[in-house]
Amino acid sequence: MKTPELLAATQARMPQALESFLSRQNPLAAPLSAAMRHAVMNGGKRVRPALVFGAALAAGASGAQALPAALAVELIHCYSLVHDDLPCMDNDDLRRGQPTCHKVYGEATALLAGDTLQALAFLSLTDSPLAPAVQAAQLAKLAHAAADMAVGQALDLAGEGCALDLAALERVHRHKTGALIRASVALGAMAGTADESLRQALDTYADCLGLAFQVHDDVLDVIGDTQKIGKTAGKDEAVAKSTYPALLGLEAAQALAVRLHDEAVAALAPLGAVADPLRELADFLVTRDH
Repeated sequence: MKTPELLAATQARMPQALESFLSRQNPLAAPLSAAMRHAVMNGGKRVRPALVFGAALAAGASGAQALPAALAVELIHCYSLVHDDLPCMDNDDLRRGQPTCHKVYGEATALLAGDTLQALAFLSLTDSPLAPAVQAAQLAKLAHAAADMAVGQALDLAGEGCALDLAALERVHRHKTGALIRASVALGAMAGTADESLRQALDTYADCLGLAFQVHDDVLDVIGDTQKIGKTAGKDEAVAKSTYPALLGLEAAQALAVRLHDEAVAALAPLGAVADPLRELADFLVTRDH
């Protein structure tokens, strides 16, 4: 499937924006700086910053107003991947088709790289043309999401080797994956002039999309190709992790992803054509092969 215009534009914009932001940070520890760049500059779908830009567009904000939040959510996402891949967590050697951060720079430097990326995400939100009250609201929203991600990771680790039911599995992924996706959309909406009804519509979209994204990720772990998805396929089954295909069966999991996608898109109906980029992104995320 063709990459949506919103996602393609975000993918083109983010490398220079990330490099510019990182180049202004403390350069004293060269290996740490290199590890951070390894984590954020090695590709990636850039879905979360695209959601920021798409929600900002729907709320009447400019790309410049949304950029600090787009940087922030990508930095949080990249920090979480660095930590997820560590031997004490998911213990993975491959990320985005390249050796994981700790395989290249060692566990200690990878840990510090993740710590620093998380801190810099909040710094990015303060480097913004938005009013101080809006910046404060964005900081609080992102902080809650980052904390929920950690809760989700803890629940995920605790669930390894256990047979989670559907409700427990949803709790894991509404935290681990969904929290940052919802925050991405919320931060974009905050950059504009979204009223409460618009924000609620966007939040419903993000909530359904976040779960659909994870269900499809679980499906790709079963049917995907390691070269395309950029990480080790079949890893979930190898560690006896509860997933949607394992719990529901492959076909039912695929159908669930489609249903959640449809609910996400339906939530955007009141927004009209201004939400078309978000609709196209939702279509892509549940049909992608990587």
